[in-house]
Order: sequence, then C-alpha cells, then structure tokens
Amino acid sequence: MAFNFKEILTATMVLFAVIDIVGSIPIIIDLRQKVGHIQSEKASLVAGLIMILFLFLGEEILNLIGIDVNSFAVAGAIVILFLALEMILGVKLYKDDAPETASVVPLAFPLIAGAGTMTSILSLKAEFATVNIIVAIIINIVVVYAVLKSSPKIEKVIGKGGIGVIRKVFGIILMAIAVKLFASNIQGLFH
Repeated sequence: MAFNFKEILTATMVLFAVIDIVGSIPIIIDLRQKVGHIQSEKASLVAGLIMILFLFLGEEILNLIGIDVNSFAVAGAIVILFLALEMILGVKLYKDDAPETASVVPLAFPLIAGAGTMTSILSLKAEFATVNIIVAIIINIVVVYAVLKSSPKIEKVIGKGGIGVIRKVFGIILMAIAVKLFASNIQGLFH
C-alpha cells in the first residue's frame, strides 16, 4: 500500500499514452470553436472523478448492469470512430443542443476518460497498488488541465491551416486507435 515511484511513473506513462491529450488538441480546438468556450476546470475535474470512481467501482458497475469490459471497450471504440470520422471528413456528426455541456461530453467522457482509459485503469489495478494509480491519474489530470487551458495559445501558434492538417492526421490516428480497441475487444464478445 506504500508509494512506489516506479509504479507511479509506469501508470502515469500508460495513462498519458491512452488519454493522448496532445493528440486531442485538434479536437479540443474544434470543440472550442463549435461551443465558444470550454470549461477546463470542469472537464478536468469530471474526467479525474470518472477515472478514480472507475478505479474503485469499474468492474462492479459493469458486472451489475451485465456489461463486460470487452463490450464497454467496443462501445467506446465506436464513439471514438465517429469523432475520427468528423475530423477526417470535416462533417458534423456530434450535435449538442446544450453547448455548455461540451466540457463533460465529449471532452471529459469519452475523450479523456474514455473506454481505453477505463480499460487501462482496470488493467493497471491488477498490477499496481491503488494509491500509485490515483497519483498517476492526478498527474495526468494536471497535464490535461494545462493543455485545455492553453488551447487558445496553441491554436494561435499552429494557425488555421496547421490545425486543418493536424486535425486530419490525428483523425486518422484516432480512427486507428478506435479500430485497434474494437479489434482487440470484439473477439471477447463471442467467447
């Protein structure tokens, strides 16, 4: 139950790769353009709370409603696929009647604390002490907050043309993540 720097570092790196907040910058900028303002604090706090709650209650919640981790991951993959299609094709699939909720959906969930993150948290829980995973989650949320807060500055540096290119590239990367998540979990549904 003690703090372990190696576990914290490993869990932080795993979550950082899965959350991929740097790769999400084009989506964040696009969301901000659609809704005008992103509540960085709210999105970060909600994502952090979702992750910590899922660390403690994830498997129980899924079991309670009769959903296995594979089904959860496949559903998350489909949502991520639609976000990727939006980015690549330049179409608007995600329509929100209440723009102020963009901080929670799709930003906090499923973009930051999505199925990939949840699945990773369950995997980490099997290997590492809970306290170290919580520290890793907090470190990642601080990074997420910093990126969300500085997205207007990032947008100015990159420019509109640059954002368009990055958006398409990351759309393809996001689609690849969705396909990988789908492929690695779809077999689990049929066993």
